Amino acid sequence: MMGAATKGRSLRESRGVILDVTPVDALIEQDLLARMGHPVLVCHGPDWGHACPIVAGDCPLVDAAHGIIFQLDLDRPQHRVILKRYQEVVKDDVPLVAVVKPGQEITYKKILSGVQVWTGKPSVAELDGFAAQTETADELRTS
Repeated sequence: MMGAATKGRSLRESRGVILDVTPVDALIEQDLLARMGHPVLVCHGPDWGHACPIVAGDCPLVDAAHGIIFQLDLDRPQHRVILKRYQEVVKDDVPLVAVVKPGQEITYKKILSGVQVWTGKPSVAELDGFAAQTETADELRTS
């Protein structure tokens, strides 16, 4: 499922695209990010009984993302595999943050190594900072 997209340009060409990898009940503030100029794509994880495209090979949403907010539950082994795959395929200049439940930052310290970590629902300030990181990464990529 996709959120806002930029008209007239492909997803790969859109600047500032943020991918929200999230359960249905934990969507980030898409309107806020859109007002900041960041279209938001949404992925609710793999469909029941199907492999996640990023694990199975290639994911067009990940390819289009200029920043990724990963909110799937790390208590689920399949979600840990997905996060590990993101870390393997996402370029170093694409900001990646994992939103975890309190305590998971300790329990899953090893898999979270090298990833920004937010504990609990992202605040407006965290989203604003993430949007700024995404913009900076875009500017560095195009200069």
